[in-house]
Amino acid sequence: MNRQSGIHYLHDRPSAGGPVTVPPEVSRIRDTVVAGLGDLLQGAFDAVDDSLFELANNARSNNEQNRYFEAMREIRIKRKGVEKQFQHSVGALFDHPPLADADQNSQDQPRQQDSTSADSLSLVHDDELEEQVALSAMISKARAYFQGPLLQLQTRFTVIYPTASEERPVNPMLPDYICRAFANAAGAFEIQIRERLIVLKQFDRYVIANLGMLMDEANRILVQAGVVPNFRYQGKTRQEHTDTTATDPTTQGRGQAAETAGNYQVREDDALFQQIRQLLAEQRGHRSYSASHYGAGHGGTEIHIVGGTELLQMLSQASANTTGQSVPQNNLSAGEPVTVDLRDLVEHILESRQTEDGKQPALQEMDEDLINLVSMLFEFILDDYNLSAPIQVLISRLQIPILKVVIKDKSFFSRANHPARKLLNSLARAGIGWSNADEKSRDKLYEQIHNIVARILEDFDGDVTLFETLGDEFDQFLTRENRKASLVEQRTRESERGRIKSQKAQETVDRTLREKLERRPVPPAIHDILMNGWSRVMFLAYLRDDVEHRWEQSVRVVDDLVWCLHPHLDDDERDQWVRVVPRLLKALRAGLEEVSYNSSRLDDMMAKLKHELTEAFRNLALAEAREAGQPEPVVPPPEEAVEDTEEPLDAGIAEFLPKIDAITIGQWVEFRLVNGSSFRCKLSAVIDEADCFVFVNRMGLKVIEKTRIDLAHEMHRGRLTILEQGALIDRALDAVVGSLRKQA
Repeated sequence: MNRQSGIHYLHDRPSAGGPVTVPPEVSRIRDTVVAGLGDLLQGAFDAVDDSLFELANNARSNNEQNRYFEAMREIRIKRKGVEKQFQHSVGALFDHPPLADADQNSQDQPRQQDSTSADSLSLVHDDELEEQVALSAMISKARAYFQGPLLQLQTRFTVIYPTASEERPVNPMLPDYICRAFANAAGAFEIQIRERLIVLKQFDRYVIANLGMLMDEANRILVQAGVVPNFRYQGKTRQEHTDTTATDPTTQGRGQAAETAGNYQVREDDALFQQIRQLLAEQRGHRSYSASHYGAGHGGTEIHIVGGTELLQMLSQASANTTGQSVPQNNLSAGEPVTVDLRDLVEHILESRQTEDGKQPALQEMDEDLINLVSMLFEFILDDYNLSAPIQVLISRLQIPILKVVIKDKSFFSRANHPARKLLNSLARAGIGWSNADEKSRDKLYEQIHNIVARILEDFDGDVTLFETLGDEFDQFLTRENRKASLVEQRTRESERGRIKSQKAQETVDRTLREKLERRPVPPAIHDILMNGWSRVMFLAYLRDDVEHRWEQSVRVVDDLVWCLHPHLDDDERDQWVRVVPRLLKALRAGLEEVSYNSSRLDDMMAKLKHELTEAFRNLALAEAREAGQPEPVVPPPEEAVEDTEEPLDAGIAEFLPKIDAITIGQWVEFRLVNGSSFRCKLSAVIDEADCFVFVNRMGLKVIEKTRIDLAHEMHRGRLTILEQGALIDRALDAVVGSLRKQA
């Protein structure tokens, strides 16, 4: 990594003296954070090693493969030193906490981005700029996700450190500092930008994404020590609601009852969910079943708060009824995807409850938001073309179980490693290669996904550990299946490379001999020797040329033979003829014997060859007359013929070529046939020598091969679609947030 990241940080001037004297609680936090980050960083480096190995395994050339292996070696050698330096730098943050201006914590990044002008960026190399962009994105995302805990820590650390104040707060756990410490430590790696970005990506995934648990532990230690124990972080919308309820005793009482009944609190580290809630609040219309809605618009209507265990029980009953009515007993993927309107379902449940106790049933506002959000997530999933239809139907059955999960644990939206979220992503990722043409009754993958969905529908009672258990079982199943498929795919790839290279070799040999014999005809006996005997020697020489380098030598034998068969009147040429022929005969015999040419035919063939060479040497006068009376015909060069027959590239096809070039090894695509059927496959190999793209199915067997131009034609006709392989829930959340922002 470049030591100069180009990112501006808070004023990190340490105090003039030694380490700041702090209570033992801060020392305990420091030791916990340093140890925790060290463990997380080890996982990140292990993931980097796996990523580089996979890239090397799928490399298109030896140079590219060597590059990835060299990067792996560099990181393995220096990772211990980088880990130690990173931990030392993080520990130093607690001894010399950086001071910041009062408003800089929230406004620092926008000012930095505004001050980054085109003039300054022009002085930065492209590689450094890419690294700066990756670090900036990592820091911005971490600030947004951990907004609540960061604010708490800043308040509590500012109280502890004697040099800090409200105008100059401190927070040694700010993501800016941690990312900077890693960037400086990782500068020891002498690797290229692509490998650097892989290291940053895994650091973000394994270290920064898990900062929340370290922040929670730090806050817990400080609260136990009595440092600002009653601090509560409230978002803007929540604060306005608090101010309103404080002035209205009736509403305040109902709000307290609702919070007590549901026992829900906003997770302060779930910034994404809070952002979505604010967007939903702007669109919340008259059809609302939350306590705040009835309190504001129905006067003194008595309400019954439905939340917590009661809401989960209602959803469990609804799930059982829905399953019993619409799901076939042994085929959960039958029919179209199940589009359960969760909002209508909850509305129906609440209306049916109204007659039992005479009170108006109402949800907590957060529960209503959760229902809307889960409904929108599954609307995206059911419209996602990347999922094959049967897998899409199976996943659609999980709407109510997932709603029950998020009601109990809202970290589903913020934790990428949440058991339920991981399982959904794994099911979607594994099912991307499943085609409608596959036989469901005999397919192990389909059977496994079907059984998982069935077990969730039957056994899920609110305990999220079921998803974790099923996820572990599914991962073990995929590991076994992927190992088998990888072996088959490797054999397929090697077989195709060998076949295409052999085909290329045969085409090259035939073309070379044809061109040489067309320019200077030879007797039929010699023509037979070259086309049926020496062509085999040339074929093997072409295949082994990268090791033995004998292709040019085999071609030179043909040139020498053709030259010796034609008359030479000059004395020097005749002397050369005498020197060349013995070596030529020896090379021809050795080459034909090496390819195990028929020994009896070989002797006869060599005798004919010697006879033809002798006759050519003796009949000089006749040859001279032939050359004078029959000039050698002029044959247009092959390049001209190729240029005449070559068709210009269609401009409509050219625009699709960059998309074809962007398809990477392992990328899944879908081909649609003229008869309306379709099949899915993934790119297994790109054989540059023949401009050939080889695709295999999920079992590793070859499905189809196409040239680059053919693929562009298929995409132009709408018969080729590149499938997205990102995590399903991540893509769904991005789509939901984007849609809400547009509507806002």
